[in-house]
Amino acid sequence: MLLLNLSMNVTIIKKIATPEEIIRAHPLSLAGQGQIINDREEIKQILSGQDKRFLVIVGPCSAWPSEAVLEYARRLKKLNDEIKDGVKLVMRVYIQKPRTAKGWTGPVNQPNPYQPADISEGIKYARNLMIKIIEMGLPIADEALFTHNAKGFIELLSWVAIGARSVEDQEHRVFASAVGCPVGMKNSTSGSIEIGVNGIVAAQHPHIAVFHGYQVETKGNPYAHLVLRGGSSGPNYSVEHLLSAKELMEKNAVKNSAIIIDASHDNCKVDGKKDFRRQSQVVRETIGNLKKQPELKNMVKGFMLESFIKGGNQNHESLTPETVDRSGLSITDPCLSWEETEQILKELRDYVYER
Repeated sequence: MLLLNLSMNVTIIKKIATPEEIIRAHPLSLAGQGQIINDREEIKQILSGQDKRFLVIVGPCSAWPSEAVLEYARRLKKLNDEIKDGVKLVMRVYIQKPRTAKGWTGPVNQPNPYQPADISEGIKYARNLMIKIIEMGLPIADEALFTHNAKGFIELLSWVAIGARSVEDQEHRVFASAVGCPVGMKNSTSGSIEIGVNGIVAAQHPHIAVFHGYQVETKGNPYAHLVLRGGSSGPNYSVEHLLSAKELMEKNAVKNSAIIIDASHDNCKVDGKKDFRRQSQVVRETIGNLKKQPELKNMVKGFMLESFIKGGNQNHESLTPETVDRSGLSITDPCLSWEETEQILKELRDYVYER
């Protein structure tokens, strides 16, 4: 404790539970564990081309509030039962939020945005929410933003993202090399596809690292793949961008070359401003491009969508606990409505049936 005070510019607030204590206190059932094994394997088969379905990572920008997230999950599970022969759905349960400068960093740090941060309560909130969704029968995804607390959640995830701000970070690349589930490496915020591919190459190779007091060698993750999310220079899901990504991955001998199109973020910008409603159009344009460019069909494996019950978002900082909409309206990035989400996912299912 004294050493920490002398060497770090921090104020100690309180001790939190270890990952092992968290897992023991909030365990996943054996059935849930078996489901995750199966879901991870199905996703790997899609990425490797053995399974011809689309992979779609879909759900709220941030997993708050829990009651609305669970209602969304119930709707998604019902839809999944209708379209699972053509689309493999993985629900976004994003508990950690990167901020360009400052702001709410997600429920794992601050489960109630109107109260002080409480990581212990945030971990309970996040893990319990994740387990409830898994035990509904849905695989889940999250972004590995804070790798230091990932041990408390990583065994629950069927897919992980390394975000645009983290993809060049060596710790995140080593982490991606070590995890047992498929990892989507996003292009950088500048829009550089090369940086994203460099991240994949690093993630697919072994590394010497320190994990929890041990020197270890990571095995490399052969299912690390590219997520195109656009950048400050504009969208990057066009045929030209896809061909460029294909060339870079071939040049670098990437295993299981695969691209997920993130239809949100900078890929849905119009005149420099994000238009969340364009997510459906991004998907439709990409499908049209795949029909024209058959050589890309084996490379584009799916999509990511930011979606909630209500379309749009709200600025929770200008609201109060009494006035904030808790019925499924995002407090971070704007999302597609449920109705728009259902429509575009059914269109994707129909396309898979046709091809």
